[in-house]
Amino acid sequence: MTHPTATPAAAPAEQLAAQFDAFHAARARTDLVARLYAAAMGEDHPQEIASSSSCDWPLLGLMAARLRIQPGRLLVDAGCGTGGIGLWLARALAARLVGLDLSPVAVDQATARRTRFLVPADRAAFHVSRLEATGLPDGCAHGVVCVDALSFATDRTEAVRELGRILAPGGRLVLTRALRRGAEPVWQEQARAAGLTVEHVDERPAEPAMWERLYRLWVSHAGELRRDLGDVQAQNMLREAERMLPVLAGRRAVLLTLRRSVQAPAAPGAADRMSGPGRHPGDGAATGGRTPQ
Repeated sequence: MTHPTATPAAAPAEQLAAQFDAFHAARARTDLVARLYAAAMGEDHPQEIASSSSCDWPLLGLMAARLRIQPGRLLVDAGCGTGGIGLWLARALAARLVGLDLSPVAVDQATARRTRFLVPADRAAFHVSRLEATGLPDGCAHGVVCVDALSFATDRTEAVRELGRILAPGGRLVLTRALRRGAEPVWQEQARAAGLTVEHVDERPAEPAMWERLYRLWVSHAGELRRDLGDVQAQNMLREAERMLPVLAGRRAVLLTLRRSVQAPAAPGAADRMSGPGRHPGDGAATGGRTPQ
């Protein structure tokens, strides 16, 4: 539920990337959006993260606990946006980090934020990539996080399969999911298709109320949003609020932890094949900047 489009899965990747680029560029010019998120989350707002998602302090702590990733291992933040979630987790867990996002603007902003989190450049890199085609080697990651990004995949089952493919044996994928009232979850089926098992389903009962507060803040600050972000970005946010407010009642939000079996086959040395997150398959050289599609 990050606002550039009203029908995220229906838009082609190029269109979504352009929409996210415009949003991230507009948001960088003002602190208004960050202040509205802070007001909606209250004391649960992790100001340092500065994400456009439902990520709060309880979610950060829960993801760190569920990942169980050891120091020096590789963490992938899929749909990383401007990088705050992945950088926070990488710092907290002493992990190496690769962040992936559709938006070149977000990738550039995430790359610039590494020093703020005291994460060395050779331990964190960000690349332009789709969830369904990460470009990463089989079994390279010991942990993957995906926060409020799966809804922007053209094929969610294929995206979960791809994120499962890059997991090493024993590795975990933690991702946020939500259901509208009366909808049946397809988590088990998507996990099986990816060769994963559902290890934990953690309920997030405060998430719907947070979105309701945030959407009502967007509506009440419509004039300021137009002034600071421009008419197009403000209108996108207001349309999302109008579309989502009526369906938040009965919404179920969870954090899923999916695990690849310890006995799962993997290419020899796959999980240690990447000498550092600055090297991206096909780059030919270490880089911390954007990677063309």
